[in-house]
Amino acid sequence: MIKKLFSFWQKEDGVKDADRLMQAIDRERLPKHIAIIMDGNGRWAQRRGMPRPYGHKAGVESLRDIVKVCNQLKIPVLTVYAFSTENWKRPREEVNALMDLLVQYVYQEIDDLDQNKVQVRAIGRIHKLPEKCRRAVAFARERTADNDGLIFNLALNYGGRSELVDATRAIAKKVLAQQISVENIDEQLISSHLYTAGLPDPDLLIRPSGDFRISNFLIWQLAYTEFWLTDVMWPDFRREDLLRAICDYQNRERRFGGLKRGNNKR
Repeated sequence: MIKKLFSFWQKEDGVKDADRLMQAIDRERLPKHIAIIMDGNGRWAQRRGMPRPYGHKAGVESLRDIVKVCNQLKIPVLTVYAFSTENWKRPREEVNALMDLLVQYVYQEIDDLDQNKVQVRAIGRIHKLPEKCRRAVAFARERTADNDGLIFNLALNYGGRSELVDATRAIAKKVLAQQISVENIDEQLISSHLYTAGLPDPDLLIRPSGDFRISNFLIWQLAYTEFWLTDVMWPDFRREDLLRAICDYQNRERRFGGLKRGNNKR
């Protein structure tokens, strides 16, 4: 079924066909966890002669669309890279605009998210965000804590290396307190101390904007994740693009270090 998809991925007139893409998806083989690096906002704005914050604001429309589709497909987990530990290096005006946009997004979208049973979470060093952002995040968590739909992770002040540092510190404290022994430290224990503890690792990572790097995002969790890259900037990324990514994912054979089916030779 998936191979038949290629014939109509792009019509001659260039119009995207979300309905046909939706029909091509195998609902039995959906990714359990999709991660997205929401990249390209600033460049998208600059190409239009607008300030970079304009691009971030435009990117919210893409996020709204993608959350709805993931919830519609009953994807269990969506994690989006919203603000990294390195993003503090950006101009103060842009950082302030991003913090304001986060607060605005939470309060504008919370009713819709809650009504659709989306559970909002945040991962990263949340305690270092401005107070207004911490309040908004805490509000969203509490309001949606009992929802049983899509788990929507906002990666805020997030860095993959920082996450590993925090996990290591937490484990070290338990070793010093004699709660665990060094011999008990294994991959499962480390995973249980990550920000994403209790969640499946991403099956699919989507990166818009044409870059080829993970940018310090989920570096432990992405060990066997399938990557899908596109030149489309995040503000232009819509449900058709997400559905293409899922269809392509379903056309791959995931081996997790093993061999292809029916192949017993290296």
